[in-house]
Amino acid sequence: MTKTSLETLGFDPSFFKHEQINQGFVIARVISEDKERYLIRTQTAEVEAQVIGRMMFENTKREDFPAVGDWVLASLYDDETLAIIQYLLPRKNSLKRKTAGNNVDYQIIGTNIDTAFIIQSLDYDLNTNRLERYLVMIKNAGIKPFILLSKSDLFSENEINEKLEQIKSDIRNIPILYYSAQTGQGMDQVLAQLLPQKTYCFIGSSGVGKTTLLNRILGGDFYKTTEVRLDDGKGKHTTTRRHLILTEKHGMIIDTPGMRELGNFDVKEGLDLTFSEIAYYARQCKFKDCSHTSEPGCAVIEAVKEEKISRRYYKNYLKLKKENEHYEMSYEEKRKKDKSQGKFYKRAMKDMQEFKYKGFSK
Repeated sequence: MTKTSLETLGFDPSFFKHEQINQGFVIARVISEDKERYLIRTQTAEVEAQVIGRMMFENTKREDFPAVGDWVLASLYDDETLAIIQYLLPRKNSLKRKTAGNNVDYQIIGTNIDTAFIIQSLDYDLNTNRLERYLVMIKNAGIKPFILLSKSDLFSENEINEKLEQIKSDIRNIPILYYSAQTGQGMDQVLAQLLPQKTYCFIGSSGVGKTTLLNRILGGDFYKTTEVRLDDGKGKHTTTRRHLILTEKHGMIIDTPGMRELGNFDVKEGLDLTFSEIAYYARQCKFKDCSHTSEPGCAVIEAVKEEKISRRYYKNYLKLKKENEHYEMSYEEKRKKDKSQGKFYKRAMKDMQEFKYKGFSK
C-alpha cells in the first residue's frame, strides 16, 4: 500500500493540540468496526486493532469507544500487523440514531463527517416524512445534509420535476440532485459535490442504490449489489456493516447498511432546525412549554389553521417530537438502572474484599 498523507485521510491539524499526540503513538483513522475489533488506516497500511484494556474497563458508554470515522492514537506491534488503540481523539461530530428494536440506546453511524447524503429512489422509496426524519438526525449532529434522488432513468423530466416540487414545498434550503447510476445521467453534478480530503456518509433504505452509486464513484464493481423486489421496490442489505472507503479523487465515503428503522432521541436542536417554520411560530405561543396540540394561544395551531404550515408537516413534527420525548424518558430510566446496578456491583466487590481480608475466605 502506498503512503497516504494524514490530510488525504481528512486529518485536521487542530488535533495536534491533543496532549497525548506527540508521545510516540501512530495517528490512524478507524475504517471499520466489528464486535470490538477494528480496522484502522495509518499513513502506510490498514491494520487490525483492538482497544487497550484501560479503555475497556474505564468506559461505560458506547460513545466512549471508537467508531467508523474516528481518529485514534495507536501502538503498532508484530511488524505493524497489529495495533492497540491507546486514545480516542476528540470528534468534530457524531452521527447517531436509536438502536433498532426495543433496546433504547445509541448506535453511532459515523464520526467526523462533512456532508451526509440522504439517498432515496424516485420510485417506491420517495417519502417526505422519512426525509425529515433523516434531516433531524443529521442537523442535530451539526452535519451538512444533501439529498440525492436515484433511478432518474425510470422517469420523464416532467415526472421528476413534479416529484421535486412535492419535496421542495415542505423541505426548503436543502440541496437536491437527481441522477441515474445506470445511465450516468446527473453523475457529473453528483461527483462535483465530492471533494478530496473531505468525509461523506451515504444513508438511506435498502435498495435505493447506495452501493451502485459507490461503485460508480470508484469506477468499477468493487462492492456487491442485488436487485430490488419488483412488487415493493425493497432490496436486501447489500452492505452489512459500516466502513469508510478512501476514493482516488472524491474524499472518503462512509457506506452504511440500509436502514429499515430510524429512531431519533435527544434531538431537540435537530427538530427545531428541520422544522424551522414551527420553531418560528412556537416563539409566539402564549405558554413557553406549549406542546402545540391543544393549548390556548398556540401560534403553531393558528398557523396550521391559516394554512401557513401544512398539516402533513405539522403532523410529522408532532410524531417525531412525541417519539423523541418517549425515547429520552426510556433512556433516562435505563441510565438510572445501569447506574444503580454499577453501584451494587462495586459495593459487592468491596464487601467481598473485606470478607477475604478478615480471614473468612478459604
